[in-house]
Amino acid sequence: MKHLLAAALLPMTTFGQYLNDPILPPQHPWQGASEMLQLPASDPLATPGEQSGLIQSPDYQETFQWLDGLIGRSPKLSKVSLGTSPQGREIWMVVAAGDGAATPEELMANGNPTLLVQAGIHAGEIDGKDAGMMLLRDMALGKKGKLLDGANLLFVPIFNVDGHERRGPYNRVNQRGPEVMGWRTTATNLNLNRDYAKADTPEMQAMITALNLWNPLLYIDVHVTDGIDYQYDVTYGYNLAVGHSPATYRWLENTYRPSVDRALSQAGHIPGSLVFAMDNTDMSQGLSLWNPSPRYSNGYGDVRHLPTILIENHSLKPFRQRVLGTYVMLEHTLTLLADRSEELRQAVKQDQARRPDPVILTWESERQPQGWDFKGIGYTTEISEVSGARVIRWSGEPKLYPKLPVTGRTKAGIHRARPAAYYIPAQWQLVVERLQLHGIQMTQLSEPVTQTLSSYSLKHQFSGKDYEGRQRVSVTATEHLGRHNLPKGTWRVTTDQPLGELAIQLLEPEATDSLLQWGFFNTIFTRTEYIEQYAVEPMAQKMLESDPDLKKAFSQKLAADPNFANNPQARLRWFYENSSYYDKEYQRYPVLRKLNP
Repeated sequence: MKHLLAAALLPMTTFGQYLNDPILPPQHPWQGASEMLQLPASDPLATPGEQSGLIQSPDYQETFQWLDGLIGRSPKLSKVSLGTSPQGREIWMVVAAGDGAATPEELMANGNPTLLVQAGIHAGEIDGKDAGMMLLRDMALGKKGKLLDGANLLFVPIFNVDGHERRGPYNRVNQRGPEVMGWRTTATNLNLNRDYAKADTPEMQAMITALNLWNPLLYIDVHVTDGIDYQYDVTYGYNLAVGHSPATYRWLENTYRPSVDRALSQAGHIPGSLVFAMDNTDMSQGLSLWNPSPRYSNGYGDVRHLPTILIENHSLKPFRQRVLGTYVMLEHTLTLLADRSEELRQAVKQDQARRPDPVILTWESERQPQGWDFKGIGYTTEISEVSGARVIRWSGEPKLYPKLPVTGRTKAGIHRARPAAYYIPAQWQLVVERLQLHGIQMTQLSEPVTQTLSSYSLKHQFSGKDYEGRQRVSVTATEHLGRHNLPKGTWRVTTDQPLGELAIQLLEPEATDSLLQWGFFNTIFTRTEYIEQYAVEPMAQKMLESDPDLKKAFSQKLAADPNFANNPQARLRWFYENSSYYDKEYQRYPVLRKLNP
């Protein structure tokens, strides 16, 4: 049956038509000034993608064979490996600088702002690779070399290198090209754009190490979206005003977006904000404003004060159109950085100097004060003969949806007083290693100390299914203040540092992407000692006889809680939990907090 479907969708491409076009919504032909950026297939400098008319995208070997040839012809370009994938492939980064700088120290010395662009975090969404290759060629050998006089470019053509080589024509059914594309997840089936906070994969560990080492001023992560049909071909987003980097947000919103939108529009593209529908079958339900958490690239950038832009090109636009739009956006970003980088640097410094108190750990949805005029596509709905459900049929015709309601997670949820520092027992080595990987400053106690500290007891609920290779856990925390003995070797993490907000979001157990919620502390929820009924019964009698306050508390609980009163096991467990035999570390978060005076 699968082969019959494939045969029905062939031929692969004719004049830019893709094999899945018969099952996708209709489209209008596109023309734009950015078409002038594309070299003819016969040009000796054409990229592998251009040699196909921007219908195909090269595999890993072809990509770096071509890039190596380009690097060999230009003193402005060099290449470094960020690390190795599980299948043994190098994750290469091209370094482009007008003075030939090739190391982090040399880039810092030339004084220019550095832009890091990564493509293929989801390897089927590969527009950024082909756009970056074209732009590198034009800067190294063409007429755009001056772009590198004012800014440096770090370019990762393929981040998810193993997924990139799981190539095939059937990998992304909702996406118009390239003809053959990679796979969304890694060789171990993990999604790299869910891995920034927990950093489980060697690929992400390599990228975070690179962010710390090369210290870019701006970070761009290139994707292709799914979802509804609309007129925009290049959409992009970043942190929100309510996030951890408000000064960065203001620069991106008031300086970057107007300038980039103009450049894209002049080149024949339709730029838009990163947007999702509340209901993919009913536009009247409005739009969703995304407030990303630190598991995502742009949410991670927000919490570590690294300006981060997530591009989501529209999957229903042809590959060629998407690549050319990405080229325009990357080129103009370099131009803008050369002119306005000092403003962005100052914004980053302002965000790094913030010490908000309390700290917000979760966000709740609320209706936004203003609706959006949305450049959408007309549609009808009908009852499907296949599924029996109501389905949407996009017409391909432009339609303006005025003042659509917008809902977003912008209302502060759980919040806690900002601690001055955290104390982590030395045995939690994996937690310490992750914090160090992120670049968070830490020190170890050289002598034992006793301090008044805050601790949490937790009530937990494990997720009902595996997610990204982990069993996530949600918790409700109750805070306690008391004296604690800290042995030599305990790790101290101050929040008074540039990455203090990141440390807080990783170490506060109620935070959405805390290491606890990602399962790094799951063993604290395991009971390892028990008491038999023949022992607890006489122990309870002695406790009632010797402790009037406990006897009163037991009587009150019997009167207040009928379920407890009628549950013999719960009654015996209550005495065990109130005895000296009970494990006082059970469901106790081992990370302690030093509160501000």
